[in-house]
Amino acid sequence: MTIARATVPDPHLNLVHEREIEVPQDRVWVAWAKPEHVSQWFTPAPRTVTKCEIDLRPGGLFRTIMRSPEGREFPNVGCSLEVVPIERLVSTDGLLPGDPPPLKPFFTAIVTLEPIRSGTRYTATALHRDEAGKRRHEELGFRSG
Repeated sequence: MTIARATVPDPHLNLVHEREIEVPQDRVWVAWAKPEHVSQWFTPAPRTVTKCEIDLRPGGLFRTIMRSPEGREFPNVGCSLEVVPIERLVSTDGLLPGDPPPLKPFFTAIVTLEPIRSGTRYTATALHRDEAGKRRHEELGFRSG
């Protein structure tokens, strides 16, 4: 399954975070592909990830549970839509593996990794259905997470 690639993100609905990092592309991919690595960086401090499950294939599970400093837990369950090893990962909470869509999907994530001379250009795009969802995601720490 291939997801159409948007050429221009909608600034009213989408968040885009792009960085050039001095880490090889295959190592950045592993940081997204392995639960033990995702758990270390996926949420901005002081929040933590207490559980992470990843079945890295189209239709496979992508689940995290985040915990606030007050101990409140926030489950995030979705599935992968597109997996191109070392290059691209698309996942959404708008679909669940083997289940009907959830009542309130939050966003679809598109992660692309491109080799550059010094390492990797990392781009994370979050597609939201409305401006309120985009604002909420910014407030939760999208850019620092």
